[in-house]
Amino acid sequence: MLNIRGVATAAMASLVLFSGVALAGEKVKVKDITGREVEVSVPVERVILGEGRQIYFTAALDTDAPFKRVVGWRDDFQKADLDGYNIYLKKYPEMARIPTFGGMKDGTFDIEQAVTLKPDVIIMNIDAKSATEESGYIEKLSKVGIPLVYVDFREKSLANTDPSMRLIGKLFGKEEKAEEFVKFHDEQIKLVTDRLAAAKDLKKPVVFIERAGGYSDDCCMSFGDENFGKMVEVAGGINMAKGIIPGTFGTVNPEQIIASNPDQVIVTGANWELYVPGGKWVGVGPGADKAVAAKKLAALTERPAFTGIKAVKDGNVHAIWHQFYNNPYQFVAIQQIAKWLHPELFTDLDPESTFKELHTRFLPVDYHSGYFVSLKAEK
Repeated sequence: MLNIRGVATAAMASLVLFSGVALAGEKVKVKDITGREVEVSVPVERVILGEGRQIYFTAALDTDAPFKRVVGWRDDFQKADLDGYNIYLKKYPEMARIPTFGGMKDGTFDIEQAVTLKPDVIIMNIDAKSATEESGYIEKLSKVGIPLVYVDFREKSLANTDPSMRLIGKLFGKEEKAEEFVKFHDEQIKLVTDRLAAAKDLKKPVVFIERAGGYSDDCCMSFGDENFGKMVEVAGGINMAKGIIPGTFGTVNPEQIIASNPDQVIVTGANWELYVPGGKWVGVGPGADKAVAAKKLAALTERPAFTGIKAVKDGNVHAIWHQFYNNPYQFVAIQQIAKWLHPELFTDLDPESTFKELHTRFLPVDYHSGYFVSLKAEK
C-alpha cells in the first residue's frame, strides 16, 4: 500500500516561480515552498495528493471537476472532515473509487504502486518533509521520473497560502484562477486588518485556543505563534499560548489556563465520528447541528481547566471548524474570530457571507452553514 503522511517541519515564507507561461506538456522548473527546484511537465494531468484534505485547494482551482487530476490521495478526508467528505461524495460519487493511502511516517511508501498510478507530480504538505527526506523517497521517486513538491497551509499558513496557491496554479495551468483566489483571500483579510489598524485605543483580549477540544480526555492542546495562534493575533487578540508553546503546536496545562484567565476561549472541532465515535469533540462544520454543537461546547467548559475563568463567566466561549487550520480558507476564520473579539468594531462583517461567496466563486459544492457556534449567541 502507498502511504503518505508526515511530521512537522519549518516552512519558508516565500516561493518563486520561473517566469513565462508554459505550453501544454512543457517541462518547467518551479521552486516549491521549501525552496527546492523541481522540474515538472505542466499542466499536470495526473496528481497524487499527499493529503486527502488537499481537495480544499484542488476544488478551488478545478472548480468544474475537482477530482479530474487526482489519481490517488491519502485517506484522511473522510476521517477528519466527515461532513465535508459526504457533501463532495454526494455530488462526485466517483471520488470513492480513487485509491486511498495511509501515512508516510511508518515508512511503507510503495514506490512500485506510485509508478503504476503514473502521476505527473506528487503534492505533499510541508509537514511531511522530514519523513520524506529521512526515507529517501524523493531520490527514489526521481529515479522513476516522479517529481514531488511541497505546499503549506498549516505550519506557516498565513505566509505560505498565497505562494502555495500560485505554485498549484502553475502546476495545473490555472495561474489566472490562482491569482483571482489570492486576490480574494488577501482582500478579505485586509477588511479585518485595516479596521483594526484604524481603531483608536484598541484593547486586545487574551484568547485561549483549544485545539480539538474533547477529542481526548487530555487538556489542553493549543497553538503557538502560527496557525490559529497567528489568526487570533491578526484578528486583534493576544494568543495566550504564544509564550508557552515554542512551535506551531503544543500543550498547555490547566493551571496555566486558570492563571492566564483568558477573556475568550475558542475551541476547534469537526465531525470526528470515524476517529472517536461518540466523543466529546464539538462537531462544527458544513451542515452541523448547532444546538448539539453548543451543548457539547458548554460541557467542555465544566472541566477543571476552565473553572472560574473570565471567558466562561462572560459566555465568550466559541467553537470553530478545525479544518481552517489546514486549508486556504483561513481568511474566513480570521473574520469570524475578529467578530467574536471585537463585535462593536465588526458589526457589518459577515463571515458566513464571505464563505458563501467563496463557494459561489470558487468551489463546486453548495455552502452549508454550521462552521461556527458561540455560547454567547445562545444566551
